[in-house]
Amino acid sequence: MIVLMITLLFSCEDNTSTLKQINSFNDSPVGIAYNIRMTYTDSAVVKAVLTAPVNLDYSHLSFQYSEFPDGLKVIFYDQENKENTVLADYGILYNQTKIVDLQGNVILLSHDGSRLETDQMYWDAAKEWLFTEQPFTFENSDYNLAANRLDTNKEFSKFQTGKLSGTIAVEEQQDSLSVNEKL
Repeated sequence: MIVLMITLLFSCEDNTSTLKQINSFNDSPVGIAYNIRMTYTDSAVVKAVLTAPVNLDYSHLSFQYSEFPDGLKVIFYDQENKENTVLADYGILYNQTKIVDLQGNVILLSHDGSRLETDQMYWDAAKEWLFTEQPFTFENSDYNLAANRLDTNKEFSKFQTGKLSGTIAVEEQQDSLSVNEKL
Protein backbone atom coordinates (compact mmCIF):
# COMPACT_ATOMS: atom_id res chain seq x y z
CA MET A 1 0.00 0.00 0.00
CA ILE A 2 2.83 2.40 0.89
CA VAL A 3 4.60 1.68 -2.40
CA LEU A 4 1.40 2.44 -4.34
CA MET A 5 0.96 5.80 -2.58
CA ILE A 6 4.57 6.79 -3.20
CA THR A 7 4.21 5.86 -6.87
CA LEU A 8 1.05 7.97 -7.19
CA LEU A 9 2.71 11.01 -5.56
CA PHE A 10 5.69 10.91 -7.89
CA SER A 11 3.65 10.29 -11.02
CA CYS A 12 1.56 13.50 -10.62
CA GLU A 13 2.84 16.47 -12.57
CA ASP A 14 2.46 20.08 -11.55
CA ASN A 15 0.14 21.48 -14.26
CA THR A 16 -0.51 24.69 -12.37
CA SER A 17 1.40 26.88 -14.84
CA THR A 18 -0.43 25.34 -17.81
CA LEU A 19 -3.82 25.88 -16.15
CA LYS A 20 -2.93 29.49 -15.32
CA GLN A 21 -1.96 30.11 -18.93
CA ILE A 22 -5.21 28.61 -20.24
CA ASN A 23 -7.37 30.59 -17.80
CA SER A 24 -5.49 33.87 -18.08
CA PHE A 25 -7.19 36.93 -19.55
CA ASN A 26 -5.93 37.58 -23.06
CA ASP A 27 -5.75 41.35 -23.37
CA SER A 28 -3.92 41.30 -26.69
CA PRO A 29 -5.89 42.41 -29.75
CA VAL A 30 -7.18 39.71 -32.05
CA GLY A 31 -6.19 41.86 -35.03
CA ILE A 32 -4.24 44.98 -35.94
CA ALA A 33 -5.01 47.01 -39.06
CA TYR A 34 -3.13 49.95 -40.51
CA ASN A 35 -4.46 52.95 -42.46
CA ILE A 36 -8.09 51.90 -42.09
CA ARG A 37 -11.23 53.44 -43.55
CA MET A 38 -14.66 52.55 -42.09
CA THR A 39 -17.79 53.80 -43.88
CA TYR A 40 -21.11 54.17 -41.99
CA THR A 41 -24.17 54.00 -44.21
CA ASP A 42 -27.93 54.12 -43.79
CA SER A 43 -30.10 52.91 -46.67
CA ALA A 44 -27.08 53.01 -49.01
CA VAL A 45 -26.39 56.67 -48.11
CA VAL A 46 -22.97 57.45 -46.65
CA LYS A 47 -23.44 59.09 -43.24
CA ALA A 48 -19.84 59.11 -41.98
CA VAL A 49 -16.33 57.94 -42.83
CA LEU A 50 -13.82 57.08 -40.09
CA THR A 51 -10.10 56.90 -40.96
CA ALA A 52 -7.20 56.04 -38.65
CA PRO A 53 -3.54 55.07 -38.94
CA VAL A 54 -3.91 52.10 -36.53
CA ASN A 55 -6.90 50.02 -35.42
CA LEU A 56 -6.68 47.40 -32.67
CA ASP A 57 -9.52 44.85 -32.76
CA TYR A 58 -10.72 43.40 -29.44
CA SER A 59 -13.76 41.59 -30.82
CA HIS A 60 -12.75 38.36 -29.01
CA LEU A 61 -13.73 39.87 -25.65
CA SER A 62 -17.23 39.68 -24.16
CA PHE A 63 -17.61 43.49 -24.47
CA GLN A 64 -16.17 43.97 -27.94
CA TYR A 65 -14.41 47.17 -28.96
CA SER A 66 -11.91 48.65 -31.40
CA GLU A 67 -9.17 51.01 -30.31
CA PHE A 68 -7.53 53.81 -32.29
CA PRO A 69 -4.35 54.51 -30.28
CA ASP A 70 -2.76 56.88 -32.83
CA GLY A 71 -5.82 59.06 -33.39
CA LEU A 72 -8.67 59.14 -35.85
CA LYS A 73 -10.66 61.38 -38.17
CA VAL A 74 -14.42 61.16 -38.74
CA ILE A 75 -16.15 63.01 -41.59
CA PHE A 76 -19.92 63.36 -41.20
CA TYR A 77 -22.16 64.05 -44.19
CA ASP A 78 -25.47 65.90 -43.91
CA GLN A 79 -28.47 65.60 -46.26
CA GLU A 80 -26.89 68.12 -48.64
CA ASN A 81 -23.60 66.14 -48.59
CA LYS A 82 -21.80 68.92 -46.67
CA GLU A 83 -18.91 67.74 -44.51
CA ASN A 84 -18.36 68.17 -40.79
CA THR A 85 -15.07 66.77 -39.47
CA VAL A 86 -13.97 65.45 -36.07
CA LEU A 87 -10.30 64.89 -35.17
CA ALA A 88 -8.96 63.24 -31.98
CA ASP A 89 -5.67 61.91 -30.63
CA TYR A 90 -7.27 58.66 -29.43
CA GLY A 91 -10.54 56.79 -29.78
CA ILE A 92 -12.45 53.65 -28.85
CA LEU A 93 -15.41 52.24 -30.82
CA TYR A 94 -17.68 50.08 -28.64
CA ASN A 95 -19.10 47.56 -31.11
CA GLN A 96 -22.31 46.68 -29.27
CA THR A 97 -23.42 50.26 -28.52
CA LYS A 98 -21.91 51.90 -31.66
CA ILE A 99 -20.53 54.70 -29.46
CA VAL A 100 -17.11 56.17 -30.20
CA ASP A 101 -15.20 57.70 -27.28
CA LEU A 102 -12.94 60.46 -28.68
CA GLN A 103 -10.15 61.69 -26.41
CA GLY A 104 -7.31 64.19 -26.50
CA ASN A 105 -7.38 67.41 -28.54
CA VAL A 106 -10.84 66.70 -29.93
CA ILE A 107 -11.61 69.24 -32.68
CA LEU A 108 -14.91 69.49 -34.55
CA LEU A 109 -14.87 71.50 -37.77
CA SER A 110 -18.19 72.38 -39.40
CA HIS A 111 -18.73 73.05 -43.10
CA ASP A 112 -19.75 76.63 -42.19
CA GLY A 113 -16.42 77.40 -40.48
CA SER A 114 -17.54 76.66 -36.90
CA ARG A 115 -14.95 75.13 -34.60
CA LEU A 116 -15.45 73.23 -31.35
CA GLU A 117 -12.59 72.04 -29.10
CA THR A 118 -12.68 69.78 -26.04
CA ASP A 119 -10.67 67.03 -24.32
CA GLN A 120 -13.29 64.30 -24.72
CA MET A 121 -16.35 63.78 -26.91
CA TYR A 122 -18.67 60.82 -27.47
CA TRP A 123 -20.22 60.06 -30.87
CA ASP A 124 -23.33 57.89 -30.97
CA ALA A 125 -23.21 56.53 -34.54
CA ALA A 126 -26.69 55.00 -34.37
CA LYS A 127 -28.37 58.27 -33.30
CA GLU A 128 -25.89 60.53 -35.16
CA TRP A 129 -25.38 62.49 -31.96
CA LEU A 130 -22.32 63.98 -30.21
CA PHE A 131 -22.06 64.71 -26.49
CA THR A 132 -19.57 65.56 -23.74
CA GLU A 133 -19.51 66.42 -20.06
CA GLN A 134 -16.10 68.08 -20.46
CA PRO A 135 -15.48 71.83 -20.84
CA PHE A 136 -15.43 72.97 -24.47
CA THR A 137 -15.07 76.09 -26.59
CA PHE A 138 -17.13 76.89 -29.68
CA GLU A 139 -16.39 79.59 -32.23
CA ASN A 140 -18.07 80.75 -35.41
CA SER A 141 -18.78 84.12 -37.02
CA ASP A 142 -21.48 84.96 -34.43
CA TYR A 143 -20.38 83.11 -31.28
CA ASN A 144 -17.38 82.70 -29.04
CA LEU A 145 -18.61 80.40 -26.27
CA ALA A 146 -17.30 78.23 -23.48
CA ALA A 147 -19.39 75.71 -21.54
CA ASN A 148 -18.98 72.55 -19.48
CA ARG A 149 -21.25 70.12 -21.37
CA LEU A 150 -22.69 69.66 -24.85
CA ASP A 151 -25.33 67.60 -26.65
CA THR A 152 -25.52 68.17 -30.42
CA ASN A 153 -26.51 66.59 -33.70
CA LYS A 154 -23.80 65.87 -36.28
CA GLU A 155 -24.60 69.08 -38.20
CA PHE A 156 -24.15 71.16 -34.99
CA SER A 157 -27.49 72.84 -35.76
CA LYS A 158 -29.23 71.67 -32.57
CA PHE A 159 -27.30 71.75 -29.33
CA GLN A 160 -27.73 72.09 -25.59
CA THR A 161 -25.06 73.30 -23.18
CA GLY A 162 -24.54 73.85 -19.50
CA LYS A 163 -23.02 76.84 -17.62
CA LEU A 164 -22.50 78.92 -20.72
CA SER A 165 -20.14 81.92 -20.94
CA GLY A 166 -18.82 83.95 -23.85
CA THR A 167 -19.91 86.50 -26.42
CA ILE A 168 -22.79 86.34 -28.85
CA ALA A 169 -23.38 88.78 -31.71
CA VAL A 170 -26.92 90.15 -31.54
CA GLU A 171 -28.58 92.50 -34.01
CA GLU A 172 -30.36 95.39 -32.39
CA GLN A 173 -33.63 96.38 -34.03
CA GLN A 174 -34.92 99.95 -34.21
CA ASP A 175 -37.90 100.60 -31.96
CA SER A 176 -41.08 101.01 -34.00
CA LEU A 177 -42.00 104.19 -32.13
CA SER A 178 -40.06 107.33 -32.96
CA VAL A 179 -39.71 110.35 -30.73
CA ASN A 180 -41.67 112.57 -33.12
CA GLU A 181 -44.72 110.34 -33.35
CA LYS A 182 -47.76 111.14 -31.26
CA LEU A 183 -49.25 108.47 -29.10
